[in-house]
Amino acid sequence: MRTAAAVKIKAKPAKKNKAPKAAKAPKKSKAIVVATPETVATSKLPQVPVVQPTAEEVKLAELTPEEKAAAAKAAKQARMYFNQNTQAAIVAYQKAESKKERDQLYVKGIMPAFEKLVENLINIHKFTSLHDTYDDLKNDCVNFLFETIHKFDGNRGTNAFSYFNVVAKNWLIIRTKQKSQRIRRSVSLDDPEALSVNEQRIVEDHATIPGQDVLLEKESSAKAVVSMLYEIRSKVKTENELACINSIITIFENIDDIDLLNKSAILLYMRELSGLSPKQLTTTMQSIKKHYRRMKIDPKFRLF
Repeated sequence: MRTAAAVKIKAKPAKKNKAPKAAKAPKKSKAIVVATPETVATSKLPQVPVVQPTAEEVKLAELTPEEKAAAAKAAKQARMYFNQNTQAAIVAYQKAESKKERDQLYVKGIMPAFEKLVENLINIHKFTSLHDTYDDLKNDCVNFLFETIHKFDGNRGTNAFSYFNVVAKNWLIIRTKQKSQRIRRSVSLDDPEALSVNEQRIVEDHATIPGQDVLLEKESSAKAVVSMLYEIRSKVKTENELACINSIITIFENIDDIDLLNKSAILLYMRELSGLSPKQLTTTMQSIKKHYRRMKIDPKFRLF
């Protein structure tokens, strides 16, 4: 009896010789693009359409450097409110002979610059703090500049802006000081208990009604002044003197209807009524004063 199992031994098949693999082709290297801020910004920018230059830009490009500088200077002067055109208008105003021509020059070429100049000075230096209204202060200052136009002398090489800037600023400073002094001297009647004894006495002295004799004396004095003015008018010789004395008579005859009475206002009224320039008005007033000095000696016209 066989005790050992028959063992089948399988022969291993022989290994086939494999053909050698062909060498792989090297991979193509990819181009690496490094992103920079310039490339990123450029890639995101939209396409900008080409803008054709205007006719004015083309004309400007054709100018020489000297012509460009002159054009830039002219444009800058046009933007300024007080420029060479304003100064030329002031000189033309001084030379103008007719009132109509002077009025046109002032309204169109001078007054806007004066108003802007005064507005800037008031706003920069805060001159309105002590005055009633902004418009009143501005208009009074502009009127003062109007009265000083004849004093400007362009032949000296003075710049008109510099001259009138100083004049306006000085006027505003003086007016503000005067207003401040009046405020310090003012006495409030709303609080009688705060008044001193001297202030109460002053108030009582001014709280009386003038007597009838005082009123009659004032009325007769006013009539005597008008009578003297008519007498002076009969003695004047030139047309300018006649226009001047007529304006004075008109002011005295309508004195109750005039709201503002001070030296500047009266001179302005006289200039408007007579149509004379400030220089002509000064000359004629000197001649009229000579007649007045001779007549005031007469007892008939001894008013004061």
